[in-house]
Amino acid sequence: MKESFFDSKRGIVFTGAVVGILAVLLVQSENLLNTNFCIACFMDDLAGTLGLYKVTAAQYFQLEIIGVVFGAFLMALYRQEFSTQGRASLLVCFVLGFLVMVGILMFLGCPLQMILRLGSGDLNALWGLAGLVTGIIIGLFFLKKGFSLKRNYRLPKLKKLSFFFVMLGTLILLLIRPIFIYFSEQELDLLQPVIWLSLVVGIVIGLLAQRTRLCLVGGIRNLFLCKDASLFLGFLSIFIFAALTNLILETYNWGFSEQPLAHQDSLWNFLGMVLVGWGSILWGGCPLRQLVLFGEGDIDAVITFLGMLAGSVVAHYFMLASSTAGPTFNGKIAVIISLVVLFFIAYSNTEDLKI
Repeated sequence: MKESFFDSKRGIVFTGAVVGILAVLLVQSENLLNTNFCIACFMDDLAGTLGLYKVTAAQYFQLEIIGVVFGAFLMALYRQEFSTQGRASLLVCFVLGFLVMVGILMFLGCPLQMILRLGSGDLNALWGLAGLVTGIIIGLFFLKKGFSLKRNYRLPKLKKLSFFFVMLGTLILLLIRPIFIYFSEQELDLLQPVIWLSLVVGIVIGLLAQRTRLCLVGGIRNLFLCKDASLFLGFLSIFIFAALTNLILETYNWGFSEQPLAHQDSLWNFLGMVLVGWGSILWGGCPLRQLVLFGEGDIDAVITFLGMLAGSVVAHYFMLASSTAGPTFNGKIAVIISLVVLFFIAYSNTEDLKI
């Protein structure tokens, strides 16, 4: 059977190019919001918009996150790959989502944002890349020793779409704006094209990411585990095309200093992404991949999503999140505790390591 375009390496490279270009263009169109294309950061903003914590600057709901889920859902339906299923260890999925968010807020970005930061010339992200690779290698050690989150199970058909409509309901709430939905003082008119452009971009990325299985963590994992560079090419493509787009737009800023939404503490950039890489390997993919799995009907991804939201809320209440000034003391302690907890989860769910 002839291999289709999106099943080939060219399809992966094409998808990476589209993601890299669209992400940079969208960030430039939204520069008044001082934001970046970061899946975990969108979740962080969602928590603020829902009033789960009160930080005015973060109370703007970005439609990319709904777009990615919708796009993945539509593609999964088209390819008959939508299937509501999950694992027995839903609590573990929640905790892993929580821990990964702690690492992301230490580094100030998810793996996708890390690549986009590299593509904009931010050399601080090199420490994040080193940490991500290190965390993935640690996670692979446990996978090779038999790490597993127990058995899979299917849910009744009547419940297939129930969790999916949560995202649709959230979009409706954004439009009608009840009193418990919070926005920053700098509210935007929903008729502005940039607002709906973000939804379209999210849908396009969701469609392509579902079709090609794009995952930044998965690309590095496959490269080490089975010497398969296919997904890794998507990783490189995002970086190259993001860099080219930034160069064309004259927004490329090479160096460590004066980088937006970044700090220069190399050790904690590294350790934060060790936590992200390790946790992402155990749960089966980066935050972008989790949103795609959400759209495919994976209950684990939904629980992981909720865990990340909880991690965001706790991080802001207890001042765990870093800023451009650097990491907080509480954040450093949280990363160390999270690494210890992650080791316990990995060890206790790995058959060959049990005594």
